[in-house]
Amino acid sequence: MRARKVKGLDPDGTLADNLQRIVAARLDELASFVPKAFDPAEVKALHDMRIAAKRLRYILEVGAEPCFGAYAQTAIKRAKDLQDLLGELHDCDVQLPRVRALHDELRAADALEARARAGDAPDLDPTLASGTPHAEAWRGLETLAIYLEARRGLLFERFLELWRSLERDGFRARLQYAIAERPIPVTQASPAGNGAGPTAAVPSGETDG
Repeated sequence: MRARKVKGLDPDGTLADNLQRIVAARLDELASFVPKAFDPAEVKALHDMRIAAKRLRYILEVGAEPCFGAYAQTAIKRAKDLQDLLGELHDCDVQLPRVRALHDELRAADALEARARAGDAPDLDPTLASGTPHAEAWRGLETLAIYLEARRGLLFERFLELWRSLERDGFRARLQYAIAERPIPVTQASPAGNGAGPTAAVPSGETDG
């Protein structure tokens, strides 16, 4: 999935302001897959949503601590949870077609074997279909396919629960607010031993006495 272009980046602007625009674009990109991703048959939308969550997480890992408000750190974990869950679901989507294809291939080979055993007989004796070379393998693949399909269903339900939890917690709105915040700069301390407190900035052109 190609990432959305980020508009308004300013080479002369601050890092925080430019990162804010990037995070906002990645957040909008993530949200754009709803409600399409709520359909379990939308394999591509779910896969692309995982990529969007990954992109959001990575840019937050770069800029959250130095540039944004405190919730941005929480958002990293939320994005990772979503990315990981959608990744597990995607693994099922990748594995299932492969398992089914191999299952069908082995069953077809055994059907040909059973036909060959019949020779010139006018009909196929049912016993010739037993004990074929790949029978154990494709039956095992049937079991694996059932497992993967059931696991995908469970993971999809967990995805829906996680997204609803994010919505209840105001994930999008809170992150939008956090990326507009700027951490309070840490005041430089005075040299040790002089008994002075934090050093205050002196406006340009102003001196004592």
